[in-house]
Amino acid sequence: MPNGILLALIAYASYSCSDAVVKSLGGQFNVFEIGFFSTLFAGCFLLFARPPGERWRDFWRTTRPWAVQARAWAGIASGVLSVYAFTTIPLAEVYALIFLAPLFVTILATLVLKEKVGPWRWLAVVAGFAGVMLVVRPGFRELHLGHLAAFIIAFLAATNVILMRSLAAQEKRTTMLGVLIGYGLLFNGVGAAATSFSLPDGRQWAWLVLAGAFTAGGQLLHPLAVKYAPANRIAPTHYSQIVWAVVLGALFFREYPDFLSLVGLAVVGGSGLLTMVREEVRLGTVRWNPFSRTRL
Repeated sequence: MPNGILLALIAYASYSCSDAVVKSLGGQFNVFEIGFFSTLFAGCFLLFARPPGERWRDFWRTTRPWAVQARAWAGIASGVLSVYAFTTIPLAEVYALIFLAPLFVTILATLVLKEKVGPWRWLAVVAGFAGVMLVVRPGFRELHLGHLAAFIIAFLAATNVILMRSLAAQEKRTTMLGVLIGYGLLFNGVGAAATSFSLPDGRQWAWLVLAGAFTAGGQLLHPLAVKYAPANRIAPTHYSQIVWAVVLGALFFREYPDFLSLVGLAVVGGSGLLTMVREEVRLGTVRWNPFSRTRL
C-alpha cells in the first residue's frame, strides 16, 4: 500500500507541474492552442499506456455511447476552462475552487443517485464552501472570470465522477481516454484555427511537450498506483495538490497566499477528506481511480 500511495502522490505532483507549465504559457497563446498542443502531446505519450487486453483501434466501440460522450465533452469543457483559469488567477485559488468537486459529488449523489447523505457529509459541504470563501473572499477582493471558470470545473468534475460510477464497470480505459483525446483535439483545433493561431518557437515547443508529458505521467501512474493500493485509500492524496499549488505559485509566479487563504485551503482540504471518509458508495470498487484527472 505505501508504494501505491507514493505513486499517487507523484501522479498528482505531475498534474500540478503540468498546470504550472500551462500557467507559464498564458499570454503567449490563446486557450485553444494551449489545449490543442497539450492534449496532442499527452495523447502521444499515452499511446504507450495501452492496458493489457485492450486495443487503441477499438476505442470507439462503446457499450454506452451517450454517457461516454457526455463524460468526454465535460472533460473538454473542463480542459478549456482550466487553461483559462490557470492563466488568469493564482494557482492556489484555482485549486481551492476545483476542490469543491467532492462536495458537489455529495450534492449530485443526493439529487441524481438518490443516496442518503448524513449530517457529517452535509457539514463537510458547508465547511468546504466556507473554506473557499476564505480563499476567494468575494466582496473584499476583485473576482475574475477565472474564478467562475474554476467553479464550473468543480461542477463538471463532480459530474464526471457520477458518470464514471456507472461507466467504470462497462467501458474500457482506452475508450474513455481515446474519446476524450479525439474530441479534445477536434474542439481545440477548430477553436485555435478560428482565433489567433501562432506557431510556437523552439522554447515554446519544449514547454508544450513538457505540459503534455506531465499530464500523461499522471495518467500513467494512476492505474499503476491502484495496483498497489485500493482507490479509496489513494483518493486523499488528491489534496496534495493544494501544497503544490502554494509551493509552485510562490517559487515561479510570486503568488503568496496570506494567512486567511492558507486557513481556507486547509478547511477545503479537510472538508474534502471528510467527504471521502464518509462516502457511502465506495469508489475503490472501480477498475481505475475515479479521482484521476478527467481533463487533459
